[in-house]
Amino acid sequence: MKKQTFLYALLFGAALSVAASAQRIATPFNDGWRFRRAIDSTERNVTVPHTWNAEDMQVRAGDFYAGEGIYTKSFTLPEAMREGKRVFLRFEGVGQVAEVSVNGQFAGRHEGGYSAFAFDITSLLHKDRSEANTVVVKADNAARKDVVPVNHSLFGVYGGIYRPVWLVATDSVSIATTDHASHGVYITQRNVSGTAADVRVRVLLDNATLQPADLTLVNTIYDREGHTVASETKPLRLSPQGEREYASDFRLTNPHLWQGREDPYLYRVETLVQRNGRTVDSIVNPLGLRHVELRAGDGCYLNGRKYPMYGVCRHQDRWGLGSALTNREHDEDLALIMEVGATTVRLAHYQQSDYFYSRCDSLGLLVWAEIPFVNQVTTFEAGNAKSQLAELILQSFNHPSIYIWGLHNEVYKPHNYTAALTAELHRLAKRLDPDRYTVAVNGYGHMEHPVNLNADVQGMNRYFGWYEGRIGDMQGWADGLSKKYPETVLMLSEYGAEANTAHQTELIGETIDFQSQFYPETYATKTHEAHWGIISRSPYIVASYLWNMFDFAVPMWDRGGVPARNMKGLVTFDRKLKKDVFYWYKANWSKEPVLYLTQRRLVERERGITSVTVYCNTGEPAVRLNGKRLALRPGTTAVHFVADSVRLRRGKNVVTATAKDGAGNVLTDRIEWHYAGDTEGKVREYEMKKEHGGF
Repeated sequence: MKKQTFLYALLFGAALSVAASAQRIATPFNDGWRFRRAIDSTERNVTVPHTWNAEDMQVRAGDFYAGEGIYTKSFTLPEAMREGKRVFLRFEGVGQVAEVSVNGQFAGRHEGGYSAFAFDITSLLHKDRSEANTVVVKADNAARKDVVPVNHSLFGVYGGIYRPVWLVATDSVSIATTDHASHGVYITQRNVSGTAADVRVRVLLDNATLQPADLTLVNTIYDREGHTVASETKPLRLSPQGEREYASDFRLTNPHLWQGREDPYLYRVETLVQRNGRTVDSIVNPLGLRHVELRAGDGCYLNGRKYPMYGVCRHQDRWGLGSALTNREHDEDLALIMEVGATTVRLAHYQQSDYFYSRCDSLGLLVWAEIPFVNQVTTFEAGNAKSQLAELILQSFNHPSIYIWGLHNEVYKPHNYTAALTAELHRLAKRLDPDRYTVAVNGYGHMEHPVNLNADVQGMNRYFGWYEGRIGDMQGWADGLSKKYPETVLMLSEYGAEANTAHQTELIGETIDFQSQFYPETYATKTHEAHWGIISRSPYIVASYLWNMFDFAVPMWDRGGVPARNMKGLVTFDRKLKKDVFYWYKANWSKEPVLYLTQRRLVERERGITSVTVYCNTGEPAVRLNGKRLALRPGTTAVHFVADSVRLRRGKNVVTATAKDGAGNVLTDRIEWHYAGDTEGKVREYEMKKEHGGF
């Protein structure tokens, strides 16, 4: 957890040594927990991050423990936290309702499984070195009508303390810690261009004493090399017993802009609070200077330059771990997202680890961040949805990677209630952060739906050939909307198809039974080849986000041959296998040379006359079957090549592809197929269905 500790020190100004005890101190609070489910009597030792659903929620459809889990930890307060300090417990995420007590006294309750929360526990602590303190956390992930998400239907809400915990101590006068568990510093930027940028740093100061405090507030902007770019020193008198906001305004000339993946340049903003000549608190935040503009019918512009929105969605869980991830897993996911060539990521359908947002800052990924108002409306969730949105915005305010706030995903009846709540969420987002966009998502695919048009951007989830229609229907949908609503900013927020890599067949059409137990990888590949071809030629779709980057758990499902699994990912749940569609997008999006032959897992061929498909982004490759060069035709994009009516011989067949990259290096790929003769019944049935429009 060293990287996590460093990150917390950076963002919260944590002094990690006793010598620096005049400032705030942040200590990891992750070891030494005892845990039991409420229905069990036996405790066991656990280390946070931890979830009790790492197994059952991933393997048995509808059969998992959703209820209360009890965590207990005893500790002695560190010496540096005893005198003149306020002490807080900060949780980065507990699924999904948490009740915390310290030494048998109630400390606080938090409702929502994805945002951070912090409680002031100063008055509850034993501060004598001989007395131990006991913390009890009751976590409950049972579905509730008043806490979003209100069910486990689209994804599982893992129970437990599944993100890190911190014991934090500050001076009695400090930067606020309990403003929705935010960092207490809010950086806005306006009028950003290559010649100038206006930056405002707002600092929320907290005085827990009964006397006014004479302070000096220092805000300094440093460049990447550590040189001072701008600084302001502000003497002030902070009134007793409460919070008050102060601001510093800067105008930077000829700034170095944050230009996405091309140049994710970050300044840093250091905030110091000084009293009687010494620093009593400090915090460091990132600053990436950028201006994002979404133009209807045209696309995204980053700092005035057209920016390709190659988007993926990401769920945070992993096979065998659930949601209890460390930074190692977050980094592995980001490495795959970067490798495929994505430029933007939708973090669905909830607030994710602050570490993940920070890494997106430094990698240059534009982020769609959202709350888990999804799938179903109960009419009891309004207060919690607004609370979770406020937490998301204030906790994530300073991440330059975030460009849009997501308000809901596929929520409908009752229409009047849902539309009104969405409008309230939009207004809340604009009050807290007037400079970012908002987006709401529907799955119906038309603008006239009553819950639409209550946000800046309309997102639509479309699964042509999977949940609706035929694969090629996306073209007519996009063309129709562009003609009818040319001024509406539209994003294709989800699209795709499931792919079980153990399921392989050549006999696929334009539709599929999504409720079946057979999800061939070849069908998903065909779907994405068609859909990205349409999307890439449709300027009306301002941004698109394929569903999903990774397979993930859906504990209420039993489809496609694997219980409790959504297999629409480009990469398998364990992150060990990249599907054919991963290389499809890598060839289309990435600047790295790609040469890839598809259907390598469809070794046992069903047809003697078949086709060969290859992805190559360095020009037309040379493709050979058993040594004989094949004629290629273009596919749906410039990297897509197909050899039709290829005749296999009985037994072993070898397909090879070669190409050269821009530096003249030779790229090669090779696969082997086996053909034992047509599976006559299957082929005949397929041909009859095709002839009579069954696909």
